[in-house]
Amino acid sequence: MSNTNKSLENNSNISNRSVYSSRNIWTGILFGLGLVGFIDEVVFHQLLHWHHFYDKSTTDIGLVSDGLFHAFSWFATIASSFLLADLHRKQAYWFKRWLAGVFLGGGAFQLYDGTIQHKLMELHQIRYVDNVYVYDLIWNFLAIVMIIIGATLIIRTRSRQQHGKTVAHESQ
Repeated sequence: MSNTNKSLENNSNISNRSVYSSRNIWTGILFGLGLVGFIDEVVFHQLLHWHHFYDKSTTDIGLVSDGLFHAFSWFATIASSFLLADLHRKQAYWFKRWLAGVFLGGGAFQLYDGTIQHKLMELHQIRYVDNVYVYDLIWNFLAIVMIIIGATLIIRTRSRQQHGKTVAHESQ
């Protein structure tokens, strides 16, 4: 392939990434939701046995709620994989934008879980101990850090896109 053809292909990839910029983010958000949900389910529900998705009933109901929660996280991950494959097919995959979405989705899920489900709805606690607030603080702090990382990546890639500084190696 000649240098001219490579240059045209790189410009096309850059243009496609720009057109599908928000889809990269939304695909990442969906993947982040599924990933953090999966990690939560496997680590805290199954391996450590700290809680179930719904702890206000019997253990059997808790296990059923865990199964539904696991199905949601699996569905989100698989759906995002199909969307990601479509971005690759269209030569529109933009790693930094997708990664920003992963951090945003994972952080948003974790913050929602830690504030709404744990505290407002009281579906379950992170762990049933006397000083649960230490766990809450760490859980929500990590969520906020993930959201800040995602937002920072979006701002950095948006400024490059707006100033025409998007370059071919950013797809990696």
